[in-house]
Amino acid sequence: MIRATDRTGLAIVLSLIALTLFDGMGLIIKLLSADYSAAELSAWRNIFGLIPAVIALGTSRAWRAGGRKIKIRQWKLGLARGAIVTLAQLFFYLSLGRMEFATASTITYANALFITALAVPLLGEVVGWVRWSAVMIGFVGVILVMQPGSDTFSTDALFPLGAAFMYALVAVTARMFDEDVPSPLVSFYSNVAAVVGATLLALALGGFSPVAMADIPWLVAMGAFGGTAVLILVVSQRMTEQSNLAPFSYFGIPLAFLLGWVFFGETPWDALFPGAILIAAGGLLIVWRERREMA
Repeated sequence: MIRATDRTGLAIVLSLIALTLFDGMGLIIKLLSADYSAAELSAWRNIFGLIPAVIALGTSRAWRAGGRKIKIRQWKLGLARGAIVTLAQLFFYLSLGRMEFATASTITYANALFITALAVPLLGEVVGWVRWSAVMIGFVGVILVMQPGSDTFSTDALFPLGAAFMYALVAVTARMFDEDVPSPLVSFYSNVAAVVGATLLALALGGFSPVAMADIPWLVAMGAFGGTAVLILVVSQRMTEQSNLAPFSYFGIPLAFLLGWVFFGETPWDALFPGAILIAAGGLLIVWRERREMA
């Protein structure tokens, strides 16, 4: 049997594939934002993304070994995470429709900094001065990317920042479940709640626009990319420690820049740098500190 620690290389490759799929999903969202609202796109993303979630649950050994039980003790927390995901998607999708692709994506990388801050009140973790310094460095980077007070600043930049906070809250609350609850079951609860929440939100904000036949493949691909990316990410996280994967997540910043340039002709050099470097530096410093503590 191959030990998890021996599969770090494969886990890194899978995490990069997941990252690419997430960016592919983002590109489709930006492409469709001209014809559909962020709430509508969130609903379609979750509806079609539910298919990979069901596959992940059905193939989970831990879930099958536990008798394929659906009900969990912390079901309210599971559904609450779905509501948080709905808000995170709404904010992020709004930002993709209103901002340059790379800029919106880069600001969401502040979620690693929010995770550190939220772990203190929600998980009771003790965060030392090194990690707090990393958080401050990262936030300086976020401020530089957002450029408050400048002529180019837009309140739209608050949307990806809000999304980063919400995604961080989702990540932290995932660690509050009982240890015997399989991860795919936790994700399944969130997905189902997100489908309901996003659908209700879309109906409340104006309803669903008629879907053009030509857009159906894009909507399916959007959900498939996002749902499959989550599935692959879960698999990669089971192969190695999270600290081994975290440094490679920042590969998404230059990738988002490249994709925004290729598909939309965007080159936001002045907006991204040096802020993006500080965001990545803050996150990597947190990872380095966690690895030192585990050594």
